[in-house]
Amino acid sequence: MAQALRPPLRAAAGGTSGGRIPAPRGSGEGPASPRYVAPRAPRLVESPVFVLSSVRSGSTLLRVILNSHSRIRAPHEMHLRTLHVRLDREFTADAMRELRLDRQELEHLLWDRVLDLELRRSGKDIIVDKTPPNTLVWPRLERCWPNARHLFLLRHPGAVVTSLVNRRRDPDPAQIHAEVLEYAERLEEARQHLDGYTLTYERLTAEPERVTREVCDYLGVTWEPGMLDYGQHDHGGFRPFIGDWSSTIKSGRIQAARTDGSCTGLPSRLTEIARMWGYDAG
Repeated sequence: MAQALRPPLRAAAGGTSGGRIPAPRGSGEGPASPRYVAPRAPRLVESPVFVLSSVRSGSTLLRVILNSHSRIRAPHEMHLRTLHVRLDREFTADAMRELRLDRQELEHLLWDRVLDLELRRSGKDIIVDKTPPNTLVWPRLERCWPNARHLFLLRHPGAVVTSLVNRRRDPDPAQIHAEVLEYAERLEEARQHLDGYTLTYERLTAEPERVTREVCDYLGVTWEPGMLDYGQHDHGGFRPFIGDWSSTIKSGRIQAARTDGSCTGLPSRLTEIARMWGYDAG
């Protein structure tokens, strides 16, 4: 009886399993196994909307404006790319392969389920994810959702740098330049490869009605004036790591962008991208 109730033991190193549970394996795919790429499974949410932007580009403002629409759910940053699936046993990958699944596609199913659940809870029919680091992994999002729609939100790179310098306690200009450049490069790549609508933070704050009407046209919904009065709607808490939490966004009012965009002191490539986006490089 004691033997029957004893938990299964792991095999000794170099020994055979003898019917015992094998030890975990990090990826679930043995090094000698050929890399299996699963076909794309059906999605519950076929056409989500992604705001692709750099950090400190006004994506939280855009998301609360969109979330104020009766048909659009734009929650806080969801960081889907950080949700992972682990295959713990050496046979798990084989079992999933028989189901025409691999680890990446399992993660895609998880991401899709999160969006679907949030959409169902909201009672709306369009969901928007505005997590800025999504910009750094846009090819992965495209593989997951080839029918996704995209809003490319630009801001003068010099203004993004200034905002980061002002936000951080002990800013490192070289590190900040590198960070902003990486976002700018990936954002421009996405604009070259994906269909979508491009808007700028500066124009959104200067002409909010016109720009939001254009966004609504792109998304196929009727513009609603209440979008511009986002402070009258519940958007959840404004906290670090899930969006902007500054007094500006908490004011509930669309405020003009600060005129602090300058290419002075920026790396040459960042200046080049600023010109490509139509900004004055002076």
